[in-house]
Amino acid sequence: MIVENLFNYWIVIVLMMTGFYTVVSRGNLIKKIVGLNIFQTSVFVLFISMGKIIGGTAPILVQGDTHGDVVYSNPLPSVLILTAIVVGVATTALGLALVVRIRELYGSVEEEEIHGMDEEEAL
Repeated sequence: MIVENLFNYWIVIVLMMTGFYTVVSRGNLIKKIVGLNIFQTSVFVLFISMGKIIGGTAPILVQGDTHGDVVYSNPLPSVLILTAIVVGVATTALGLALVVRIRELYGSVEEEEIHGMDEEEAL
């Protein structure tokens, strides 16, 4: 395989590593949620890339095709990605709602400050 034909997989790697780095390196809870969304987007692109067949068409029977010469694309990855997008939006909304409640309780969305307040309260 030629490297130019694998461009979408390079995009997946870059997005995945960017999202992972953001989650691991940032202390701001909102930035962590953004990093998770970037990581999740890379998984979407990966599944869509694997489901694409060059020259494939939608899996609709064509009249007059008695020999089975038509190449069909698999619709399952697209359906799974649509479901995953809906779940991802719901998860992001829940995460942001939790961040709002944490901000109301602690007055900050920085992870280190919240841990410091918890340690002071425990003593």
